[in-house]
Amino acid sequence: MIGVILILLMIIAAAIVCVAVLALPARAPESRNCITPDNFTGFLCDDRRTCLLPSQVCNSAMDCGNGEDEATSMCSNLPNNLPGYLIFRCGNPQFWIYSNLKCNNINNCGDCSDETQPLASCPPCPDNWWPCTPVLYQYCNCIPKSLCRNGVQDCVNWSDEYVCP
Repeated sequence: MIGVILILLMIIAAAIVCVAVLALPARAPESRNCITPDNFTGFLCDDRRTCLLPSQVCNSAMDCGNGEDEATSMCSNLPNNLPGYLIFRCGNPQFWIYSNLKCNNINNCGDCSDETQPLASCPPCPDNWWPCTPVLYQYCNCIPKSLCRNGVQDCVNWSDEYVCP
């Protein structure tokens, strides 16, 4: 009789454990977005301290201690498997860049969509840059002031040679 009671108690205990485990809410996916020291939205490593620039994710270098920034689940189908906050879609949606390369005064998309309105919403040229329409496609709205008065036409209107300080 005691043996039957023990078996029943074990079955009841197992049932309670099963109900408790199955009734636990599903664990919400962890957020990986963070803010880098350069004020970009970045990728948070498993250590919950290291925040990588978007361009450090899926770059064939393990920048996170456990290599989660190079996980096959994320890096196997770029950019489709990357979190949306890590990428910027260019004017031609077939092309993309990492979001930290947007608004860096360099024509990374090839069509200047990463440097101009309405897609990129970039601020005006920084202090060490000259606003103009550049001759070369390397730049979009500004050129580095180091190119001013260098004897080479870098702006369509020659302002880099005659107006730029």
